[in-house]
Amino acid sequence: MLYNAALVLSVILFTTSAQAHLTAYSKGMYCKNGFKDGKKLTGNDALNSNTPVNPLYQLAFTDWWFHGQCRDDPPPDGEFLELPAGKSFQVEIASNRGKTSLSFGGQFTSEWPDGGNYPEDYHVDTCITSPNMHTQNQANAAGTAFAISYQSDLSKVTPENLAVFSIRYHTPWKRITHYDVPKALPKCPEGGCICAWGWVPNGCGQPNMYHNAFRCKVTGATSTAPVGKPKPPVWCEDDASKCVKGPKQMIYWHQASGNNIEVKGNDKSGNAKSPAYNSKLGFLDGPQDDIFDNSSSTSTGSSSANSDTGSSSPDASTSRPQSSSNNTAATTTTHNGSSKCTKRTARSLRRSVSSHRRKNLLSRF
Repeated sequence: MLYNAALVLSVILFTTSAQAHLTAYSKGMYCKNGFKDGKKLTGNDALNSNTPVNPLYQLAFTDWWFHGQCRDDPPPDGEFLELPAGKSFQVEIASNRGKTSLSFGGQFTSEWPDGGNYPEDYHVDTCITSPNMHTQNQANAAGTAFAISYQSDLSKVTPENLAVFSIRYHTPWKRITHYDVPKALPKCPEGGCICAWGWVPNGCGQPNMYHNAFRCKVTGATSTAPVGKPKPPVWCEDDASKCVKGPKQMIYWHQASGNNIEVKGNDKSGNAKSPAYNSKLGFLDGPQDDIFDNSSSTSTGSSSANSDTGSSSPDASTSRPQSSSNNTAATTTTHNGSSKCTKRTARSLRRSVSSHRRKNLLSRF
């Protein structure tokens, strides 16, 4: 009976949520249950939650970082968003949890984020508002991103250790969306990593942003090269040489505090500049394969090898310096031996020359 009541309630809510915004839904997400009037939703009430889709605009850092109160609604213990190295993973971009497979057995889902049905060439000259994708058509959809931090504790994640690792151009668009994982993405700590999904609309409405957290882990990892420290992205549509090379931070803008980018003027299309997860900020579509600090890969690999064998004795940790010292001694010995050999050779040559001269003298008589 309660389930049927929830279904009726869901239909009512769905008919009044045409202007709802969007976010990524998946196992491992924070804020799956959501909040109402400051209280965490539970049971049937949580099936219809749309807390994480609310846009972030002109908020203090603590209120927009990982969507503020959503930080207090973690996923169940042991639940992760899995990131298969070198492959892709799937999430559902939707306007409401009830429009995903996470609620009601997925019966209110469709190909589109709001459960509706639209033509493949869906477009509106002003703005598509149902679902509210902040775009006129798919080609103008700004792009979305996933980022990763190798911290297991959400409170230790900062913009400086949260690096974008995957971009999907021309999204949000359809509900089912795939993101590609770099093949070299290393494994997470025992407690997993923290990931984030982000979206900054390309105009077409309020210039807000979206920033939601996931507990995640990398599967099938084979590389040990760590992800480098990300830098804030910069506008580089007009000059590719200005694009930030290597790991980049997510986009944080139009907030009361904590912004990492500001833009002025118009873009090449003549519209007001709007930073987004696309080539305008130097982001490539797909896996971000340039985010690794390869200079540390050797030492990281050595560390992993030691931890795998369980070797932690003082002798093992000092074996390399001792070997280096022995090599120095060996080099010194070789050098001294070469010096003695050179002296003997010189004396032998002098004797040979003297003997040759004597023979020449005797041959004259």
